[in-house]
Amino acid sequence: MTNTITDNLQFENGNRMNGLSKEQRVQQLVPLLRKVLELLGEDPERKGLQRTPERWAEALLTYTQGTAASPEDHLRVIFEMDDDDYPVGSDDMIIVDNIHFTSTCEHHMAPFRGTAHVAYIPNPQSRIVTGLSKISRVVTLFARRLQIQERMTQQVARAIDDHLEPLGVIAVVQAAHFCMIQRGVEQRESTTITTARRGVFLTKPQLETRFLEYLRMQDGKPDVL
Repeated sequence: MTNTITDNLQFENGNRMNGLSKEQRVQQLVPLLRKVLELLGEDPERKGLQRTPERWAEALLTYTQGTAASPEDHLRVIFEMDDDDYPVGSDDMIIVDNIHFTSTCEHHMAPFRGTAHVAYIPNPQSRIVTGLSKISRVVTLFARRLQIQERMTQQVARAIDDHLEPLGVIAVVQAAHFCMIQRGVEQRESTTITTARRGVFLTKPQLETRFLEYLRMQDGKPDVL
């Protein structure tokens, strides 16, 4: 499930990729998407669809704008806590819960949307932490790709583990998939839960239990499991 090449790519010179600007990519996508409308039996010239190929192209680029971005862009913002603030031997967690996201299923090009809950335990030697908003931005970065939920969950955990080098990290993602709602089995109430663990969360199951208990303590918020 590695995606090293994609993770290391970055937009340059005003959101450019493969030597093409956003505007150039829109221009190349428009005739292709116009053809899709025709193959669906639609008339691209009717009033409601005249600008649809252009809007559709711009939307697709927005849905996938994380493809060429790197989590390092966000996780390079770090802070070091004092010894007294995070003593050696501590396994206290930093938790960012209910991070809302919308992604696009790479199998059916249908959206899936949900929430991510992420926690990490800082390394007591380095005592490095990152800004809370950066955890949310990392989730959004990986969501803005053609994705499957299983891989996205692992990517979030791996990025935090790689760049912050904490004692451990855990990510829990819960989402509803429109490829299961609008087609196929048409299960409108079903959601999918995926987890990813690194470091001490792999060897100390009681930490995962405590993490889930913290989430359940939030008043007015639904259980994640």
